[in-house]
Amino acid sequence: MNRPDGLIQRRNVPRDTQDKNNKNDSDDEKRRHSSGEEYLDDGDCKETRLTLMEEVLLLGLKDKEGYTSFWNDCISSGLRGCILIELALRGRVELEKAGLRRKSLLNRKVIVRSELPTGDVLLDEALKHIKDTDPPQTVQSWIEFLSGESWNPLKLRYQLRNVRERLAKNMVEKGVLTTEKQNFLVFDMTTHPLTDNVTKTKLVKKVQDSVLSRWVGDPQRMDRRTLALIYLAHASDVLENAFAPLSDDDYEVAMKRVRELLDLDLDAEAAKPNANDLMWSVFAAFIK
Repeated sequence: MNRPDGLIQRRNVPRDTQDKNNKNDSDDEKRRHSSGEEYLDDGDCKETRLTLMEEVLLLGLKDKEGYTSFWNDCISSGLRGCILIELALRGRVELEKAGLRRKSLLNRKVIVRSELPTGDVLLDEALKHIKDTDPPQTVQSWIEFLSGESWNPLKLRYQLRNVRERLAKNMVEKGVLTTEKQNFLVFDMTTHPLTDNVTKTKLVKKVQDSVLSRWVGDPQRMDRRTLALIYLAHASDVLENAFAPLSDDDYEVAMKRVRELLDLDLDAEAAKPNANDLMWSVFAAFIK
């Protein structure tokens, strides 16, 4: 029998089954909390979820052309910093303890907290490199190793290759970008123009709002992913792209607040309760 439009049939669930489901949900939540893992879920299961690396790259891509500026030589290392922060936010890596001598952020080593795969090929590749390296290395060293910028030829095996192309392909699979071939006189290049304007617009608005209408004045009260996005977009020289549509007055306010974040005492911020010190160490590596 067809149900009348507008009526929703309630499904009766036995109380013991409901209690069991609630207990399982609670156990899952405890497991996630104990592992330190933060998820991309923002409450809307239909919304496209991007990693921190993908967000920074999306800010840097030209919408119609589908490639980053040829003059941007910062985004490569910036994306490697994103990978380290993404691993930290997912509870896979952390910094060693500061110890009695209170080592600075840039002198503390990166150690593996959990070897569980993340399901992301780039993240798992980086995690394996960190796990297999003895002795442990600093955040600054890992940014150099993963970028292939180390002077030590023995460390070149840690380089993550074709990161931008791999991230772009991920976003093609998510329906955010598409793939095209463009001819540049003497060579052909694969490009990834924007197809999902809604996702890009929401990303730009999130960055703008974080330093304007939703500015809280305290980095410890900011969403960690948004805070990391601001720092790493700045380090990758793509933050200006998010602020370009602003009025002159809003632009000045936004840049003033970004400067306030950049001028913070990062060691002091990392020492505060519940702070993710590896995230702050990555910030310090780019601001030093």
